[in-house]
Amino acid sequence: MPDDIHFYEPAHGHGLPHDPFNAIVGPRPIGWISSQDANGQLNLAPYSFFNAFNYVPPIIGFSSVGRKDSLNNIEQTGEFAWNLATRPLAEQMNQSCAMVAPEVNEFELAGLTTAASKVISVPRVAQSPVSFECKVTQIIQLQRADGQTVPSWLVLGEVVAVHIARWLLKDGIYDTAAAEPILRGGGPADYFQLGPEALFKMWRPGAQK
Repeated sequence: MPDDIHFYEPAHGHGLPHDPFNAIVGPRPIGWISSQDANGQLNLAPYSFFNAFNYVPPIIGFSSVGRKDSLNNIEQTGEFAWNLATRPLAEQMNQSCAMVAPEVNEFELAGLTTAASKVISVPRVAQSPVSFECKVTQIIQLQRADGQTVPSWLVLGEVVAVHIARWLLKDGIYDTAAAEPILRGGGPADYFQLGPEALFKMWRPGAQK
């Protein structure tokens, strides 16, 4: 093994001050998930293991590492909303990840207000410029290569309604950078902000320009 390559097998430890896995797979979009339990108790929490998985129908998903309130709520109701975390909302997003009791309303804790959804009963973050209303399609407990389950659950949901602030639509095209989305990096506190300076275009082979 060349001296300029750090090699490790995760099962045996990484041998570094901080696990590099989630820094390498990054920056990652943030799953800022609002949910409520069967009694209407609200919850809002950010998840860094989040992404989109399908076009038609649109399906997004996040992984709950450990059994958390969001997972419990979604199992009860079959619904959740995703809210875009932006640079102006970074502090509020961070506040919503506090480890608090299930009866604590993270909307109130973070100084945010709710906005009623159109299709589902779970409210959205009113201050967020983009939200998806979702109905659960699958909840899958993850497992190791040997088939042993681990205490993490992948929650997949079909996007049944979309809310976009009109100022983000430029000639009908969604302007990704204008929303100033923030992304989770590695380490204990690293985040990135996406801006227009990061944009470059590259057409797929055979695509019409």
